[in-house]
Formats: sequence, C-alpha cells, structure tokens
Amino acid sequence: MCVKGATVGDTLDHNRLTTPLWRERTDQPFEAIPWERAFSILESQIRRTLATKGPQALAIYGSGQFLCEDYYVANKLLKGALGSNNFDANSRLCMSSAVAGYSRSLGSDGPPCCYDDLDQADLVLLIGTNTAECHPVLFQRLIKRKRKVGDGLRIVVADPRATATADAADLHLAIRPGTDLALLCAVGHRLLVNGGVDHAFVAAHTEGFADLEALWRAWDPQRAAAVCGVAPEAIEQLADWWMASHGALSLWSMGVNQSREGTATVAGICNLHLATGQIGRPGAGPFSLTGQPNAMGGREVGGLAQLLPGYRAVANPEHRAEVERHWGVAPGSIHPEPGLAVGAQIEAMEQGAIDLWWVAATNPLVSMPNLDRVRAAVARCELVVLTEAYANTETQAVAHLVLPAAQWSEKQGVMVNSERRVTLCRAFREPPGEARPDWAIFAELGRRLGFEQQFGYDTAAEVYAECVALTAGRVCDSSGLSHGLLAEHGPQQWPFPAGRSPGEGGARLYLDHQFPTPSGRARFHADLPMGLAEPPCERYPLVLTVGRYLGHWHTMTRTLHAERAAKQHPEPLLEVHPSDARSHGLVDGERARVRSRRAAVEAKVLVTDRIRQGTVFLPMHWGASQVNACEANRLMHEEGCLHSKQPELKAAAVTLEPVG
Repeated sequence: MCVKGATVGDTLDHNRLTTPLWRERTDQPFEAIPWERAFSILESQIRRTLATKGPQALAIYGSGQFLCEDYYVANKLLKGALGSNNFDANSRLCMSSAVAGYSRSLGSDGPPCCYDDLDQADLVLLIGTNTAECHPVLFQRLIKRKRKVGDGLRIVVADPRATATADAADLHLAIRPGTDLALLCAVGHRLLVNGGVDHAFVAAHTEGFADLEALWRAWDPQRAAAVCGVAPEAIEQLADWWMASHGALSLWSMGVNQSREGTATVAGICNLHLATGQIGRPGAGPFSLTGQPNAMGGREVGGLAQLLPGYRAVANPEHRAEVERHWGVAPGSIHPEPGLAVGAQIEAMEQGAIDLWWVAATNPLVSMPNLDRVRAAVARCELVVLTEAYANTETQAVAHLVLPAAQWSEKQGVMVNSERRVTLCRAFREPPGEARPDWAIFAELGRRLGFEQQFGYDTAAEVYAECVALTAGRVCDSSGLSHGLLAEHGPQQWPFPAGRSPGEGGARLYLDHQFPTPSGRARFHADLPMGLAEPPCERYPLVLTVGRYLGHWHTMTRTLHAERAAKQHPEPLLEVHPSDARSHGLVDGERARVRSRRAAVEAKVLVTDRIRQGTVFLPMHWGASQVNACEANRLMHEEGCLHSKQPELKAAAVTLEPVG
C-alpha cells in the first residue's frame, strides 16, 4: 500500500461531522439541527427556485469520492426529476480531457488497457504524470518488472521536474510546461519519415490520417526541440524506441489533462498508437490514470454536465429518451442542452443566476483555480449546501447548510478503477452520529419533492441494479454485475454483459480494432500545438506548476489527521532552480512570495536543480484553514480546454520575491 492507504484507518474517526449544521448567513456560527429541518430547508429552497427562476438556477458539484450509487441518484434527481443538467464533478478538474480525448479519437470514453499491460509492454511512456508519488502502487509494479528484465523494458518520462518517477527512467525529457503536444508531433514526424507507420492498420481501421501526416511533417525534432527545450536527439531516441517496440504503453494523468490543449494532447497520444497499430493488444495502448478512487465510475454513470449514464450524451435526443424511460420520468424531462461545468457554475453565481449550489464530497475552495474569484462568486449564492464527512474544511467556511456524510467503510457500494475494474466496497462499521450515505440523502429529498416511485430505494444494491441496466449494449456494459456477484466473486472488469461468467474477458477493449464511431474506424486529429494559455512575460517571467506529494490526499481533509502523512510532508515547499533563485534574490530555506496576475502566496524556498530553469513548483494541498497555509490555486487562471472545459491548473505565469 501507499502511505495514504496504510494510514486510512487513522483518519476515520478524526474531525468527523455527526449532525446537520445550519446558519442563515456565513458570518454567523453554525447550529446543530435535526435532519427533518435540513430536508425542509432544501425542499423549500428548491420549490421556491423552481417557481421563480426555473431548474437552471440549481446546481450540484459532486466528486470522484462518490460511490457509483451516490453519483447515480444525484444525477437522476437533478437531471431527471428537476430538469437541470447542472451536475458536474471534480473529475472536471482531473479527467475530463481524457473523457473528451478518448471520445474524439476512439468514439467513446473508456481506457482500452489494463494493469497487466505494465507487465507486457517493452516501452512505457509516462507523460504528464508523476506516477511514483501519485500512483505509487502501479509505479512499484513497473519498477519491479524493470529490475527483472532490465533493457527489456524502456521507461521514458516527459516532465519539467526530475521527480522520483524520472529517476527510474531510461530517458527523461525535461520539457517546458505546455509543450507535450509538440513533443508528440515530433515523435510522429520521425516515425513517418523512418517507416514507423503501420499503413495497413491505418488504411483498415482509421480515418483522417492525411491531415495528421501534414501536421507531423511540419514538426521535425529540431523544431520541436527548440519549443520543448530538450535536445532533438532525445526526441529521436523516444521515436526510435517506439518504432522498435512490440508493445508501447502510454500512461498520463494531470500534467496532460490540466491544459488548455488537454484534449488535443490526449488525441496526440492516441495518434501515435493508432498510426503504429499499438492498441487492442497486450502491452500496448493509451492508458489514462484516474486521480480519484471512483473517477472512472462517475463517468460511466453520467457524472459530468454533458453526460448521461452508460456513456450517453445529454445533447443526443435518443439518449435522453432512453434514460427518461428508464428513470420513469415524463418525456422531455431531461433538458436538451449540456449543463454548466463547474467553471460556468462559478460564473453563473457571479451573475446571481444560481440560487442553490450543492457541493458533495469535495473541497473546491482549495482545488478550484483563481480561488479569490470563487469565494466572491459563492458569496452571492442564496443557499450553499455542503455534504461532507470531515468538519471545518475551507468549503464549509462558505456554506449555509452542512450535511454529515457516511464515507468509505461506513456505506456499501461500487467503485471503478483506471483499468475498468469494478469493486464492491463493504460497510464494516457504523457511520458516526447521524451521518448518512450520499445516495440516501439525495433519494430522501427526491421522495419529499414528489418522486416517491423514482426514489423508492431501500438499499444501495437496488440503486446499482437500476444503474447497470442502463449500460446494457453500451461500451461500458456492466449489466451482468450486481452487488451479490461482486460479493461472491470479487472485483470484475467491464465490459461484463448479462450472461458473462466471472473472470471472463474484459481485460482490454478494441481487440477486433472496431471502434464505436459511425464508420467503425478510429479517428486521427491534427491539432496544432498552441502552448500555454498564460505564457511567461517580462513582468511574470516564470511558469508555476502545481502537483501533489506522496503522503497527502488532494486538499488534506483526510490526511491532515494522519500523523505519519503529516510528518512526512509538514509544509509546502517552493521548488526553484538555482539560477532562478539567484536572479530573484532567494535563499534556500527562507520564505518567498509567489505572485501571479491574480494573487500572491508565501512559501519556504527549496533551491534544487531537479526542476528546469524558468519553472517553479508548489504542492496544491494546503488551504486557507491549515497551518503553513499556501493556497497555490489562488495563483492559477481559469482558462482551459475548449473541448473538455478542464482548466489549465498546471501552469500560470508568476514572479518571485523574498519575504522580509
């Protein structure tokens, strides 16, 4: 286990919310109230909003911490019963570019690979991922194999920092932030001119290669090297290893997704696999690594503003009709346009267009970009509701109504991991006080709003049975799964259609190289590299990138109370290259102020040559309420990917100055 898993037992009883809390204004103290009054407040506000502004003034912001059952009932309530598609989740900040990228290139979301591919690939490209710290169990599996086979496995890392991941690489490409797509185009160029393209596969199973070929020809390694800040020989080495590989596996995470060209970069990764036939077979394929325990499951049950369950789209009238029939709501109940992604929800609150904002199982007052703007916008919302397991988070500070949630170990339900493996999480202890499962809270509210039949669930197993029935015949078909089967036979991978036996198939997608597009072919995309949305300039000459430490979990709501994790990472450190430290008058171990166009924060300086010159790094965990507060995301801008609506949380232009 990683340290977060090893210490999770230490966090279950610390700082828990045990009863609903209420206050009319955020400058007042909270008072404990019974659940009956909490539901009365919610019901009254929703009915008033529906009567005065309509359903588009309601919004929910959920989380990859949800079980599939939580996601499903919340979506059914808001999108089906109330008619608002304004359900988004913190997967918008984490995996939405992967969702959009897979859909554009392959025809559907859903990673086509599995963890066993780590044991069969002979080339692994880690791009935009510090796997050693963010997916440490997978990384150790990769390193174990590297020790066993030596040069039989080549590991390539593309990252501006020399992380623990880069330390294990055969080749580290310390590229400038925002140049991932240029790097991929240059690899494609060398494959093209050296005979590395599988033209038979391209002709039989893809479309759009002519446009991509023109783009690749324009991006030779010399041009890309100048943009990326690495030697052209290093790019050529990656391309040559790729061309010689029998199994090329690409792994990526936030460093790719959190970009204004996140979807284009995912397409760039898929382009390489499709052009060389490195997909739909062992050891090969484009493999996104999800950042939360159930980010995958949330996508399958429709947990983003443009989605419906079963990898369906809100904008598709046939999809809406299928879901309306399954949910037992009137035709036309689901609004025909995608709802507001979380960034648009913030903008709507600024304009006074949202009366109720319900946040569940996440802490956006640390994780969102441009936090000062977020705080000001949320202050204009009439009713801010927070469903949370832990007390005194930064988001609780802006909430009016706080509902205590049961968490992992206290409720039963399903989660899905990066390789599409479905696990039943058992309840083995009672929730503290009056805490309830999220799905049960949403279902109770649905019944009180007049939808008794649609929300008449007694158990999470009933919710899951209804949910998986909607996946039948879809790419993510899980219709053969149930709580009972998972309890008896353990975790299973989808696709798992009705009639399949446990352990059969499901490891990889697209084994027949037929893709869920109208033509049955995968699609190449020739997206021109754009670079950063906010590049450095004379006033702000450095690029700030943010990330995670091994021992801490996102915004520290849980790991803050784990002594081992807190001791491992007691404070945030600002990583600065020695030349940048000298030019800005900074001293190792002393404090510096980091300033962007939006805000300034302070942190202790760590002078290190393990980050490239011109780039600085801060961890994103520390919020306003914590000791050594350093709200890194106050500095970040909101501009993001046009396709995925994912903000570019990995790069902002900053300057540095000593403190004192």
